[in-house]
Amino acid sequence: MHFTMRIDGTAAHITVHGEIDYNTLPTLRAAAAGLPPHVTELVWDLYDAHFMDVAGLHLLFEQPSQEGPPRKTTVTNLAPQPLRLLVLAAEMDPALELAHLLPDTLPPTLLDD
Repeated sequence: MHFTMRIDGTAAHITVHGEIDYNTLPTLRAAAAGLPPHVTELVWDLYDAHFMDVAGLHLLFEQPSQEGPPRKTTVTNLAPQPLRLLVLAAEMDPALELAHLLPDTLPPTLLDD
């Protein structure tokens, strides 16, 4: 797994290339934690991440540390398996704010379930 990062003004886009699991979680957490303080939006682009286990849920739903600035986190370009995992997690725990994590336009595969 590797990732690419692009910062546009106050938004950071991190594109994951490969699987998101407990082996890759520390690297991705460090990337998010190392963002400059002026970044107020984090977009995880999972176009090239075709597999995500429960570690991905930790990455996407964990609260940022008290030291960093508050950031809006969203996910885009979900492959079917990571999307299904997010939907299952939301079904199991309705308190998860899936609507805040997903972009305004839901992918058609979510509507097929």
